[in-house]
Amino acid sequence: MKKITLLLILFILSSCISTNNPESDQWIILFDGSSLEGWRAYDGAQMPPGWQIIDDELTFTTEFIKEEDYDYKGNRDIIYGAQEFDNFELYVEWKIPVGGNSGIFYHIKEGYEGPPEVAPEYQLIDDENYARIHDLTAYNIQFGAEDPAELLDWQKTGADYAMYAPNTDHKLLYPAGQWNSSRIIFTEDQVTYWLNDKKVVSFVPWSENWQKRRRSGKWDSAPDYGKFKTGFIGFQDHGSNLSFRNVKIKKL
Repeated sequence: MKKITLLLILFILSSCISTNNPESDQWIILFDGSSLEGWRAYDGAQMPPGWQIIDDELTFTTEFIKEEDYDYKGNRDIIYGAQEFDNFELYVEWKIPVGGNSGIFYHIKEGYEGPPEVAPEYQLIDDENYARIHDLTAYNIQFGAEDPAELLDWQKTGADYAMYAPNTDHKLLYPAGQWNSSRIIFTEDQVTYWLNDKKVVSFVPWSENWQKRRRSGKWDSAPDYGKFKTGFIGFQDHGSNLSFRNVKIKKL
């Protein structure tokens, strides 16, 4: 009888802990393939032109931009504006075309020219073909690149853009036009970026090493870059077709 009573007490305590922490170990679905609820333009009230749900995917393409939207002056980057996140695990699947470019932002704050001024970015790009299609020389010369016509290491997929280059020893990137998966695990003690289940970046946010990289030159004109410890999640429109699916986040 005592044993049964003890088990009952443990069960009740376990239930109480679960009830008091409803968000622990639970995924929050940011995009389920059927609704854009919660999504909008950065610093905007609605989704910007070019974004739609197609075949259960959150998609951007210029084919969706109507003639009456040609004069749209708002930001084309999008955010999940229903909730801010501090420590989290984010999972998303994405696809870009040949020569495509995008990014995953986090800790976004509004009121700036755009997310890149303030939010860290997990880089998404066509490593193989981007430099062949786009002239990077003028942009990369400012960083003292030995070969400014090519993508720099911190510009490639999986990088913490302009901060930490991905570990190529563990990197697995599927070609343009195929689905890839990315995961960001952020805590104040450690941040890790994952690409197709391979860890490619690891760093300690706001550490001495982080601050040194922060002052390396790229972010001199963005004094608020990376300083916020909470904010929105968002995706970058860099002018190329994009598709996202299975977007979910877990609070840590």
